[in-house]
Amino acid sequence: MNKFVKHFNTITYHKWLVFKYCFRMGIIKQGIMHDLSKYSPTEFMVGVKYFQGDRSPNNAEREDIGYSSSWLHHKGRNKHHYEYWIDYGKKKNENDFPLTGMKIPEKYVLEMLADRIAACKVYQKEQYTDKSPLIYYMQGRDYVIMHEKSQKLLEKLLYMLSEKGEKYTITYAKKLVKQLNKGRRLY
Repeated sequence: MNKFVKHFNTITYHKWLVFKYCFRMGIIKQGIMHDLSKYSPTEFMVGVKYFQGDRSPNNAEREDIGYSSSWLHHKGRNKHHYEYWIDYGKKKNENDFPLTGMKIPEKYVLEMLADRIAACKVYQKEQYTDKSPLIYYMQGRDYVIMHEKSQKLLEKLLYMLSEKGEKYTITYAKKLVKQLNKGRRLY
């Protein structure tokens, strides 16, 4: 099978897994719309060129040319990535332009959870455990620019997944969605 078909199958399987988690949580539209930009020529052709099957092609492109054009395109169009929510913060002085994480609407943090589970399952295959998304997140945690409350919710869900399992965590997330649908905020 060529890289074009393998990459298509990989992103479609990932999208299917995220849809299933979003459906179970009650955020169906997000599950349907999840990662549609991966099928755009800007992202798809880079994915084909750098396809390896056991990690994101974006990492390989970044290693090859020093940045990932596909990732820059992707993160700017998909609200379930915390990088989408990075903006300039308050100035401490006139020459200061600090980047900071904006508060992420809770439904996107829940989609972020689904995305992290699915990505780990796709790339780790049989080695996946419910601890995998937390372990992967913790490897880069020191570099995360995320609003404190959004990060706290994501970490709570990742630890819950690690300690109590997928079924419990997705059921809990569904309860959170019901609260959101009633107009209650989680933070």
